[in-house]
Amino acid sequence: MRARRAVRETVSGLPREFWWLWTSTLVNRLGAFVATFMALYLTLDRGYSATYAGLVAALHGLGGVISSLGGGVMTDRLGRRPTLLIAQASTAVSVALLGFVRDPVAIAGVAFLVGMASNASRPAVQAMMADIVRPEDRIRAFSLNYWAINLGFAISSMAAGFIAEASYLAGFLIEAAMTMACAILVFLRLPESRPDETVETATARSDDAVGLGTVLRDGRFMSVVGLSFLVALIFQQGSVGLPVAMGEAGFTPAEYGMAIAVNGVLIVVLQIPVTRFIEHRDPRRLLVVSSILAGYGFGLTAFAGSVGVIALTVCVWTLAEIVNAPTQTGLVVRLSPLHGRGRYQGMYTMSWAVAGLVAPLLSGFVIDRFGAEWLWASCAVVGTVAGLGYGALMRRVPEEKAAAAGEPEVGVRAQPEVGAG
Repeated sequence: MRARRAVRETVSGLPREFWWLWTSTLVNRLGAFVATFMALYLTLDRGYSATYAGLVAALHGLGGVISSLGGGVMTDRLGRRPTLLIAQASTAVSVALLGFVRDPVAIAGVAFLVGMASNASRPAVQAMMADIVRPEDRIRAFSLNYWAINLGFAISSMAAGFIAEASYLAGFLIEAAMTMACAILVFLRLPESRPDETVETATARSDDAVGLGTVLRDGRFMSVVGLSFLVALIFQQGSVGLPVAMGEAGFTPAEYGMAIAVNGVLIVVLQIPVTRFIEHRDPRRLLVVSSILAGYGFGLTAFAGSVGVIALTVCVWTLAEIVNAPTQTGLVVRLSPLHGRGRYQGMYTMSWAVAGLVAPLLSGFVIDRFGAEWLWASCAVVGTVAGLGYGALMRRVPEEKAAAAGEPEVGVRAQPEVGAG
């Protein structure tokens, strides 16, 4: 009964539109096969070299970096709903096309387009979630969305192996179909949530008031972006530094798989109960503690000599990830002007995309030049720096006022649900 009450309290009070958006996220991640088996597809099925596979992965990531800003601008100018429709429909088409192209130049080019299209929807999702959820419920909403992402990815990762054994093309087509299903779901069930342009007529039109230059000149927010980049560099080591270091230490790929599986399992199991614990706690303390915990969680890997101990270190930094992800996203919303949420979320998303490009190069260089122990020590140092940075920054962040129960956010359109009849 206590467990049922806890679940009910976690999911209650959130608007219907949030749950349609949450469902779209879950379906989208359930179909995320391509990112899982792209390297295997290129090297085993198509016979290309590991170097070429790495180039394709880099181009895919570069597309994500570029579209983070582009998607943010579209979110503010065109609206959340049109951006989601364009991004998800484009992803579906480009993923399906990727399954049929055979020329290496064409594969690289389409992979770049897939990276652009798939990442363009993230600022719109985060901005729409901030629009439709009350300030006091946002940490809970972002946590539930993060839980859906990891649940979907965990299931799709397991399914990807079986699908790849049968047909790689089937994997591309299934992802395309499920992504298109998300686009249709958005079209039918999600109304536009962008704030009315008339709300800020006393100052300026929204499109003119907030541009990318505004975001770049916002020193406090750009400090958050920089700290987010440092934290992202740390978390990226779970998929780039850890497997390389374990391989050099004599561990098998299966042993790495068992250790990293702990990350997904813990997120699925602990995200909701941990959210209940942190929901109304001081975000400054949460960001400081999670940053340091992430750094030292990876730092402890230097002393791990068995799969069991490595799994314990994964537990430490996974707890940091569970706390950091929704808290940091909530901070971005607090620092974003109402009519600039898309651009601000796009800049924040870009910090993670850039970290995804830099982390493999950086970790490989450190391991080859100095050894894995230096990589883990560097993670501890970076985590400490990020924690101190958040501690200093959050002193200057004003408290966010909670909205009255049932009161919509000022400036948000109240529209009938599209397609609901």
